[in-house]
Amino acid sequence: MAPDLKSDSSAPQPPAKPAKDAKKKKDEKEDLSEEDLALKQQLELYVERAQDSDPGVQRLALESMRQEIRSATSSMTSVPKPLKFLRPHYGTLKAFFQKMPESELKMYMADIISVLALTMSEEGERESLQYRLLGSKGDLGSWGHEYVRNLAGEIGLEFQKRRSEEEYISSLMDLVKQIVPFHLQHNAEPEAVDLLMEVETLDILPKFMEKANFKRTCSYLLSCASYVPELEDISVLDIAYQIYSKFEQHTDALRVALRLGNLQYARATFAACKDLSERKQLCYILARQSETVELDDEIPMEDEHRDVLQDIMNNTKLCEGYLTLARDLDVMEPKVPEDIYKAHLIDGRASAGASVDSARQNLAATFVNAFVNAGFGQDHLMTSPAESSGSTSTGNWLFKNKEHGKASATASLGLITLWDVDGGLPQIDKYLYSTDNHVVAGALLAVGIINCGIRNDCDPAYALLYDSVTKDDPAVRIGAIMGLGLAYAGTQKEEVLELLTPIISDSRVGIDVAGFAALSLGLVYVASCHEDAAQAILLAMMERDNDDPLARFLCLGLGLLYLGKQDAAEATFEVVKTVNEKISNYCQVTLESCTYAGTGNVLKVQKFLSQCSDHLDKGESHQGAAVLGIGLVAMAEELGSDMALRALEHLLQYGEPNIRRAVPLALGLLSISNPKVRLNVMDTLSRLSHDTDSEVAMAATISLGLIGAGTNNARIAGMLRSLSSYYYKDPSLLFCVRIAQGLVHMGKGLITLNPYHSDRFLLSTPAIAGIVAVLHACLDMKAIILGKYHYVLYYLVLAMQPRMLMTVDENLKPLPVPVRVGIAVDTVGQAGRPKSITGFQTHTTPVLLATGERAELATEKYTPLSSVLEGFVVLRENPDYVEDHLN
Repeated sequence: MAPDLKSDSSAPQPPAKPAKDAKKKKDEKEDLSEEDLALKQQLELYVERAQDSDPGVQRLALESMRQEIRSATSSMTSVPKPLKFLRPHYGTLKAFFQKMPESELKMYMADIISVLALTMSEEGERESLQYRLLGSKGDLGSWGHEYVRNLAGEIGLEFQKRRSEEEYISSLMDLVKQIVPFHLQHNAEPEAVDLLMEVETLDILPKFMEKANFKRTCSYLLSCASYVPELEDISVLDIAYQIYSKFEQHTDALRVALRLGNLQYARATFAACKDLSERKQLCYILARQSETVELDDEIPMEDEHRDVLQDIMNNTKLCEGYLTLARDLDVMEPKVPEDIYKAHLIDGRASAGASVDSARQNLAATFVNAFVNAGFGQDHLMTSPAESSGSTSTGNWLFKNKEHGKASATASLGLITLWDVDGGLPQIDKYLYSTDNHVVAGALLAVGIINCGIRNDCDPAYALLYDSVTKDDPAVRIGAIMGLGLAYAGTQKEEVLELLTPIISDSRVGIDVAGFAALSLGLVYVASCHEDAAQAILLAMMERDNDDPLARFLCLGLGLLYLGKQDAAEATFEVVKTVNEKISNYCQVTLESCTYAGTGNVLKVQKFLSQCSDHLDKGESHQGAAVLGIGLVAMAEELGSDMALRALEHLLQYGEPNIRRAVPLALGLLSISNPKVRLNVMDTLSRLSHDTDSEVAMAATISLGLIGAGTNNARIAGMLRSLSSYYYKDPSLLFCVRIAQGLVHMGKGLITLNPYHSDRFLLSTPAIAGIVAVLHACLDMKAIILGKYHYVLYYLVLAMQPRMLMTVDENLKPLPVPVRVGIAVDTVGQAGRPKSITGFQTHTTPVLLATGERAELATEKYTPLSSVLEGFVVLRENPDYVEDHLN
């Protein structure tokens, strides 16, 4: 029979302490309650008995001690009493452990010392882990959550040490495989993921996943992807894709596949999804990202279903949905530029300046009219209503513009009938046969604009444009080339490559035509790393003088081929260093900023900042591109954007003039279509719009338009009205103010330019390419935007998307349902089921979503087939829904 530890009076008493400690000991005893004092004495007795020579006594003492510690560790609000009372004996137990022979009892002792090390171990010693590895292989979780967390932290440090010293790590991995399931079962998914990332074995995570915890785990993985080093981010997203696929979350898996840029994954997801309605939702997501999955015989389905899915993927439903939204909000009535300028609200002097440089002001009105009525199919300047006498009003307005102004005026017709291929092309057709080359150029560009983002089986854009690419007149050629770039952005259409490559390579062709050809090629093959396209542009750079401002489009076209592809452009980067010195620096910076666009890479931002600190000769222009690079790389996530805004503020104060001219554009890029941003970007731009350097003022004015694009923001509209009064004698600046006014009221407030979508998770590459093209043109405002190439502004069409939530039933018919729209709240890693939006209002779909807003269904009658409510969302009736008689 085992001896009774509690009633042994013959036990040797501990040696007496010196007299000076007696008083302290007495005070301590008085502080303790009777219960605590009894526990303390009992634990001291266990410690003694654990050192007994009899193994039976030892075993009972250790078991009793384990029991006391375990029962106390289950609640971790403060240091548990057993650990507190055992502290003085930590050294004693460690010393006795060394003398113990190898046995099961020694393992039990190691377990207890490991737990005591939680509060007693010296920093950096990792004694808790050290004794755990010597202890029993039993259940870790029974020692409590805090112990397991502490152990996980020590494993991370020990792993790094062993990895650097090339020691074995298998014993650590055994512990990891015990800790990860414990964390996952106790709602500590972020800690499980962190531990696996520290020990570089994230690939074992999917096998531990269960239905209860995969969503929280994946949301944490996806938010981590923005902060881990390059290449590691791909593996993190890959694991998230595997988990979503395992639990048949097809829409989420597709979004991750698109973020990875992996079309094989996208195709596999599409094939794995057997539900027709879910496949429709997948097609809507692909259409928004301007991607396509080939619906061949390997994905079995009926032909009529294949046609429906192909139509959705081709984006042919976009125009119809947009006009449904406009009708629902009652904004179909066309607006004229005067409705936007609101001259009656300004002091008298603005109206007096209206006659100054009227051709320039008519051109501005053309752009304002196009932006405001974008996609509505009707306006009062270019499209005359059927009941009026023929097309006189159209003709009248067109010929109020001079030369190249006519090109922009005709092209504006494409923007007004945006996305409506069947309704828009007949209206443009008559201008294709005009005797005025500028009108023909504008009509060709309009064809491209209408087809932007829309795929069509008949391929009308190529049929109408390819012949004009080889015409003699440069304006017509540029119109056709720009049209091809806009119509086929991101499609990698080989016929366009064959058409444009000879033009870029031909040294007899003007730099303007070659520049636009390179840019269109970059748009068509955006983010594809296409070697033939890159070689053609590099050869053109080597053979040309590259003095012209439009030579920057050669560099940009090259950069767009590698957009967001990080290391893939290394070989091209080395070749660029050998190019003509005048353009080499600009091209290197542009290429590097494009390859790391939207990655948030801190090292690249630092490199661009260091380039901005150099004091250079006047002829150098690459610092402007470096400033844009800061914005382009840092726009990936909120934290990086905030830090970039601070860095840009310093550049404004201490930078050279060519840097200061680019800063407003970078500010506009970081906050595009988002006027409610941090750190008062709007106030900074308002201040810069009155700058003494007219180029800084112009850039700031355009950027005010970009940050308010499509928002109808009243504060920005007021700022621009006062600027129009302030600059009434300066036609160039007044032109920029008008453009900005058109941008703010774009699509009557229904359109956004934000290239991010799906809860800021996906970046649309054609959209960011279009924005970057306009910003690079704005680096030389006088030569391009204020010169004869103002139609470069139409590249913004690539980024234009309705900022709507349109709910449809499984037959794709609009289905009005109540939704709550509020400011998005980051709930990653938070305990429980926190609310994902705050400050919400309830509306009936279709509704508008501003940047930073999120929607959720306010009814349980339907379930959405997409976890993110943006754009088109297919709803399915909830079979478990019971109609409440109170409703």
